[in-house]
Amino acid sequence: MPMLFERVAEGDEVAFKRVYEFYFPKVQRFANRVLHDREYALEVAQEVMLAVWQKGERLHEVRNPEAFIKTLSKRRTIDRWRRLQTERAAEAEVRSRFEESNDETAEYVVRHETQQTLEEAILLLPPRQRTVFQLCQQQGLRYEDAAKQLNIAPTTVQTHMKLALRFLRTYLRKRIDLTIWACIVQFFA
Repeated sequence: MPMLFERVAEGDEVAFKRVYEFYFPKVQRFANRVLHDREYALEVAQEVMLAVWQKGERLHEVRNPEAFIKTLSKRRTIDRWRRLQTERAAEAEVRSRFEESNDETAEYVVRHETQQTLEEAILLLPPRQRTVFQLCQQQGLRYEDAAKQLNIAPTTVQTHMKLALRFLRTYLRKRIDLTIWACIVQFFA
């Protein structure tokens, strides 16, 4: 094998194929014994073989190919095992929290998404309509007070409010159904 590693270091693909065929099953079996998951074991074996190929000319520095492959295999397997443990713990935590607060969370998400959609819609209003909407709806001013502040007629404020509300209703009607649908899909995916 040391001679094959030398040839791989020179970029010999045929030599790499032989190294791959010899070590890949060994690495995969080792990773599978540790991880108890064939797909992850397969990924680890592929990562190890890729690392060997990517080492390129630096393979000349490897004195013991067997030990090199074993060390790479152990490191990659341990890294994958740690990630797997973290993922499983996170999944369990999410599942637990989801079960505890499913209804509250769904309601919060829909409310939050609706609020965000409304804010997006308000930003799409023409500047004068947006200002009138913010003064009357969000700050609670009467049409007359908003008209005085903007130095326009109360009927103009009323017209701006009608147009703004019509636009917002249409915008929200189109977007909210999609938002609620996305939330439902997210929760049951």
